[in-house]
Amino acid sequence: METEARFFPGLEGVVAAETKISFLDTQQGKIIIQGYDLIELSKSKSYLDMIYLLLEERLPNINEKELVEEMLKGEYGIPDELLDVFCLLPNGTHPMDGLRTGISFLSGFDKGLDNRSLSANKSRAYKLLGKVPAIVANSYRLIEKKEPIRPLKELSYSANFFYMITGKKPSSLEEQIFDRSLVLYSEHEMPNSTFTARVISSTQSDLYGALTGAVASLKGNLHGGANEAVMELLLEAGTVDKFEELLIAKLYKKERIMGFGHRVYMNKIDPRALMMKESLKQLCDLQGDNLLYRMCEAGEELMKREKGLYPNLDYYAAPVYWMLGIPISLYTPIFFSARTVGLCAHVIEQHEHNRLFRPRVHYVGERRF
Repeated sequence: METEARFFPGLEGVVAAETKISFLDTQQGKIIIQGYDLIELSKSKSYLDMIYLLLEERLPNINEKELVEEMLKGEYGIPDELLDVFCLLPNGTHPMDGLRTGISFLSGFDKGLDNRSLSANKSRAYKLLGKVPAIVANSYRLIEKKEPIRPLKELSYSANFFYMITGKKPSSLEEQIFDRSLVLYSEHEMPNSTFTARVISSTQSDLYGALTGAVASLKGNLHGGANEAVMELLLEAGTVDKFEELLIAKLYKKERIMGFGHRVYMNKIDPRALMMKESLKQLCDLQGDNLLYRMCEAGEELMKREKGLYPNLDYYAAPVYWMLGIPISLYTPIFFSARTVGLCAHVIEQHEHNRLFRPRVHYVGERRF
């Protein structure tokens, strides 16, 4: 006799996979990455350390870290044919769509595309990590009818990414803060985009296909696009008082306010938000203008008081990126670029311990027989 499956809207509370990669311990307020506390890692480790940790399952020594950086630098270039494709994208194309096109296009250059072995997938992951920042920066620039910026191999991974986006070499503090944002965005258990990547890869589809689907998932403003919405709201307000008025008006109309609340953290603050809040204060102090910090802090207090909601990472990452001089439409592509390593780790794990995802439905239609 067939047992009727239970229905969980949005799969809330459903455990969909076993993993050694990461876990959100909401009881302790910890984000566990390969056994380490992500917040502690963000205080002392770089994004290169995170790449090695997520793909090799341990932190690198100095030599291993240098080897990874050299490997990535060898993959910085993207095919001229891809730059030509970016030139053909219509004006106004969102950079996330340019990114999705770029990752999909790269699959055609992989001669061993059908090889799903651990070594082949790791090799692809490193190649993609070298190329995704260039895809993010130059798809945006070519859509905007600007000249592409070629990578500078003398810069660190994060400094080079920042340079290709902004056209200027970052200061030491700017590089540190930008790198920290990549660390904090690098992996976060099983959000929609990661689930999408694992579902696609469970069919034995390739890494490029899984990441292409993840880009489409992350584009939605209920997931990655929230950081763009946060910055637009801050700019619309312009002052602390007007920001509070806007938030109150949205609450009155029962509109969703991006940057607050989280499906997993619920009534707790996203610990990553606290790290970006600290980074925002550093930038404000450096530039002698604390308006954005005061606006965000006022909004945080208002939402906690009125709705019991707390900021997530996007709430403070958005003004940090603004003060770093990064165009708003690149906030989500940067999020994806940082998350690429986590996504690759999940696809590799799925391929190594695979079971095809095939859920059932709760049928609410008619029977016409």
